[in-house]
Amino acid sequence: MPYDHRKTPHRIRTLLRGPALALAAAGCCAALAGCGASQASPSDGRSTQGAEAAPTAAPSGRPDGAGASSASPGAAGSSLAGRTVVLDPGHNPGNLRHSQEINQKVNIGTNRKECDTTGTSTNAGYTEAAFTLDVTHRLRDLLTARGAEVVLTHDADRPWGPCVDERARIGNAARADAVVSVHADGSAVGHRGFHVILPARVREGAADTAKIVGPSRELGERIADRFARATGTTPANYLGSGTGLDVRDDLGGLNLSTVPKVFVECGNMRDPKDAALLTSAAWRQKAAQGMADGIATYLRG
Repeated sequence: MPYDHRKTPHRIRTLLRGPALALAAAGCCAALAGCGASQASPSDGRSTQGAEAAPTAAPSGRPDGAGASSASPGAAGSSLAGRTVVLDPGHNPGNLRHSQEINQKVNIGTNRKECDTTGTSTNAGYTEAAFTLDVTHRLRDLLTARGAEVVLTHDADRPWGPCVDERARIGNAARADAVVSVHADGSAVGHRGFHVILPARVREGAADTAKIVGPSRELGERIADRFARATGTTPANYLGSGTGLDVRDDLGGLNLSTVPKVFVECGNMRDPKDAALLTSAAWRQKAAQGMADGIATYLRG
């Protein structure tokens, strides 16, 4: 079986305090210059794990890739005015200090599961929580530049969480046109590449994904295509049969969603070659660009 998030302490999924706070935080960040600056790893997040996998400079020519414009076909100039996108940065940097709170079980429809986890990290200690927040900030800036209203489930503005069920509620309350949860995997060495997790057809307890399975797959397919183009990386070699797509019924963030939603696992933090990419600020900009292009093509129909 592929890396099983249900059986190891290295993974999980999360949520926030409430839609009003998330909307306020997103609006504040969009308005303030420099708020898009990422909470990256030390030394601006560039890899120290080997030059063989280091990406080239971002299209903007800036060494950190910030402010890069879209280079993907059909992406430039596309307006997303009137569309709402909810971005869900996986985990929270504070979860490490709140194990009791995040280990409490919440109802995800099919069963009960931990509120959240700490997420994984590279061997050098760059955490998934730092990675997801950095990429989410970059993605937010790209989407707002195209006119979209962007809501974050959290912005590391709370001590821990939010829980997975709360993350789903934030997307639902925002009546989002698309929700993207940003993650990085924690699988075995040699497992490389990205994948997009899609909701399975679930109808149990509070979960009913019948209406979102189709549109979520379309969203996931668009993101997988544009992510590969923008980053130059390939779909995961350890699940999805080379499609870059994985269907799951054990994630509360998907089970409880009533709007189209996917998880994007940008790479495997436990593999040194993937980690060299994930710790590069220039590559993270490309990852954000690929997701932005995929979301835009989905919303344009």
